[in-house]
Amino acid sequence: MEEENKDLHEPETSEQTSEAVENSQPAAAEAAAASPHKGFWGKVDNFFGISKSGSNYKTEIIAGLTTFMAMVYILIVNPGMFSTIPGLSFGGMYIATALGAIVGTLLMALLARMPLAQASGMGVNAFVVFNLVGLGGLSYANAMVFTLLDGIIFVILTVTGARKYIFKAIPDEVRKAINVGLGLFIAFIGLQNAGVIVDNASTLVNLVSFNVLSKDAAFATYNGGTVGGMLPALVAILGVIAIAVMTKKKVKGSILWGILGSSVLYYILAGLGVACGNEACKSIFQSISISNPFDAFGAWGKESAGKVFYEGFNFNGYLGIEGNTVGSLILLLVTSALSLCMLDMFDTLGTLYGACSKGGLLDKDGNPLNMNKCMLSDAIATCSGAIAGTSTVTTFVESSAGVAAGGKTGFTALVTGLCFIVAMFFSPLAQLIPSAATATALIWVGVLMMSTVVNIEWTDPAAALPAFLTIAVMAFGYEISYGIGIGIISSVIVRVCTGKVKTISVVTWVLAAFFLATFLLTH
Repeated sequence: MEEENKDLHEPETSEQTSEAVENSQPAAAEAAAASPHKGFWGKVDNFFGISKSGSNYKTEIIAGLTTFMAMVYILIVNPGMFSTIPGLSFGGMYIATALGAIVGTLLMALLARMPLAQASGMGVNAFVVFNLVGLGGLSYANAMVFTLLDGIIFVILTVTGARKYIFKAIPDEVRKAINVGLGLFIAFIGLQNAGVIVDNASTLVNLVSFNVLSKDAAFATYNGGTVGGMLPALVAILGVIAIAVMTKKKVKGSILWGILGSSVLYYILAGLGVACGNEACKSIFQSISISNPFDAFGAWGKESAGKVFYEGFNFNGYLGIEGNTVGSLILLLVTSALSLCMLDMFDTLGTLYGACSKGGLLDKDGNPLNMNKCMLSDAIATCSGAIAGTSTVTTFVESSAGVAAGGKTGFTALVTGLCFIVAMFFSPLAQLIPSAATATALIWVGVLMMSTVVNIEWTDPAAALPAFLTIAVMAFGYEISYGIGIGIISSVIVRVCTGKVKTISVVTWVLAAFFLATFLLTH
């Protein structure tokens, strides 16, 4: 998701304009001036339209590398999140995440021919891990079925052009609040993973103690592979501050450097702990092991590959929980798959408008070039990701880093995709990154996603309430889809009570009914 959040407004003419632009591409390519390159490289140039766009190979390669450096952190964060699910390993999920990024990014390169990259989306992965599996009672394979349905729905909505009606059916104030709530949700998870926020019997959550004079405060604790105490919390806080400073100074790949720097700091502090005789710090180093990089491929084949088909449709585990029925499962399928699709669609639209506007990749009406093909690439990548075993694959806003570096064509995405292929063989090194370091990325993404809160009309009670409920339920209720549902339902009720029934579309009524049924029958 996206680190920066842009205006998600989609003009009514976007479908027609995008189709016109895409249909005109073959003719435009034929009319383009001959490439200055000969042979194979000349054909590649003509295929991507590098010279025609005013770019060159050097610029496109640099842009592709820049995009990769800006988003490679997902190869560390996503496996770390999924490996908390019993039966999944970091290595296996590392390969699944990489495959999703490779397929999605190459689709952007070869189908859409745009300088954009894809990978498992932040926020949506948290929804799958912590909501569907952690709280929903579903298995990992079941969750991949939901992801696959998300992709299929997205494909249908894109091919038929129906997505614009769904997009318009979500009340404007709820759309604007989704990113904010999602940002708080992600940041909360990051703070928990780093041990900054800890459990408390009376208040449920509490800030970890940094009181060096207290006998109860610990520099580091180690329990079943989980490190707690001041050490991880301090690393995460300093790490996210470092990312903010580097971002302010326009350092490319600031998130990646923040994660790597935090990792170094983590082991330095742990080393000091060992010197002081801290047993937990000794356990940290004793638990380190370097495996064969090909072991990750074996783990992926065993744990994730195609599991959506041979285990995903077995819902006995969910139905075995008291109170769960076939009816509640159907409602959960519909609402959750729809929520995943909405999150994916909003994120992709926002990224397309945001990234493309930075590189002059908009048509005369202000719409992203090749938008339909970009959306289709996103949808197909989500289906492929589900088969590989990872959560929704979406267009990353970090692509704007490559666009800002001069990337204008799909060759930029091709370079990024090739980088992900190479990165598949570095899982043992990535496994050394502690959760305190990856938490810095989660917290920082939350910071960036808060930016759209200013777009909500807080002075209008009719808009403020649905927006607030959306944000509050997402963050405090630990449930993304329910936040969206509460926002839609409350918006409908407010409009009915204020005499604005005519502003509610049929699709909005249907969405509200689905979510209401979910609350009444499954929650």
